[in-house]
Amino acid sequence: MDTIYSTLNRARFLILCANVVLVASFIFSQNSFVLADNIKIVNGIVSPPLVNSIKIERTLDKIEMKEQSEEEFNAYINRKYANCRIKTVTKGVKHIKLVRYYQGRPVRLNVIEADLNVNPKIKVEPVIASTTLSHKASITAMARRNKSLVAVNGAFFLPQTGCPLGTMMVDKKLYTGPVFNRVAMGIFGDGFKMDKVQLNASVKHGWNSIKIDNINQPRMSVGFTLCYTPLWGKVTPATPKNGRQVIVSGGKVTAIGVSRSAIPADGYVLVGPANKLSELKINDRVSLDVKTLPEWENVNHIISGGPYLVRNGQVYVDIQDEKLLSIDGRNPRTAIGYTKDNKFIIVTADGREGSSIGLTLKELAYYMQKLGCVNAMNLDGGGSTVMYVSGAVTNRPPVQGGIALSNALTISERD
Repeated sequence: MDTIYSTLNRARFLILCANVVLVASFIFSQNSFVLADNIKIVNGIVSPPLVNSIKIERTLDKIEMKEQSEEEFNAYINRKYANCRIKTVTKGVKHIKLVRYYQGRPVRLNVIEADLNVNPKIKVEPVIASTTLSHKASITAMARRNKSLVAVNGAFFLPQTGCPLGTMMVDKKLYTGPVFNRVAMGIFGDGFKMDKVQLNASVKHGWNSIKIDNINQPRMSVGFTLCYTPLWGKVTPATPKNGRQVIVSGGKVTAIGVSRSAIPADGYVLVGPANKLSELKINDRVSLDVKTLPEWENVNHIISGGPYLVRNGQVYVDIQDEKLLSIDGRNPRTAIGYTKDNKFIIVTADGREGSSIGLTLKELAYYMQKLGCVNAMNLDGGGSTVMYVSGAVTNRPPVQGGIALSNALTISERD
């Protein structure tokens, strides 16, 4: 009897130990899977159902977070622009209309606020009036061609030709170089940067190089050496006094002259002082090296403006440094900026009329700061200020529908 009892006790003890080990193993393995949900085998224990259940729960969490994020964005906009007219353009993009008073007089404002975290399909990009630079078109024409939800006038431009005056990059193609190192905004796949942009470009031949002062811009100094690419158009501008033109096709100098030249589809033309270009000879092998400073890696688009309005969260209006004193005063305005959490903001202010007197640059800067911009800059304004939303011009520019423009900044959605 004692023997049987002892044997039973030993058996019960072994079964109890085994159960303890199994429970402990299960608990340990469960914790291990939670800590490393990509690992399917932990300590030799295989448990696919547990891994799959965790992945499903986490996937649902992500979906729920996105829905909450859109709800939070909507609530945030409603709080921020209380008592204003708010319209949803698309998921993550709001259009706000309001009137503010300055010195007791009204200013009509249109605001676009877009959250790229809520809607990853949102694209912010500049467009030009045509496939080459010397063209102009209405904001409506550019927006419709680009299937844009929102469009606003962009960089300053030369009225006679439509050439943007400042850095313009579209889809990684540099259309124009900077003017007076003015502020520009870089647009990346996941956000924005803003800085004063300079050009660092040269043509290299052998061990030597020739500095390029600008790309596809009107001549601002007789001593500059300029580079004209096919994005400029078919033919170069006139040669400066005592200058020459060097035609490069397929990485080789193919012709040298003093007259306006056809721009080769697979090359470019250098136009500048003869004493700077005289070292280049026909059949020389050359290479064009173009960089911007700062050298924004992986930037998709760049649009120039000026002056700064907000820099690193502080009001900063540098009209003298950027040689923009002529645009001071109270005028129609256009501005862009972005917040620390990646919201993109566009503002237009109507002006030069009794029902909307426009803004000074400093007033505009303080308003962009009030909207939460950590960096913001002025775009072309005055008669150019025009905003297009959901198929129609929504502000009241001096010319109905807006004047013909060189370029625009747009918001659209990827297919």
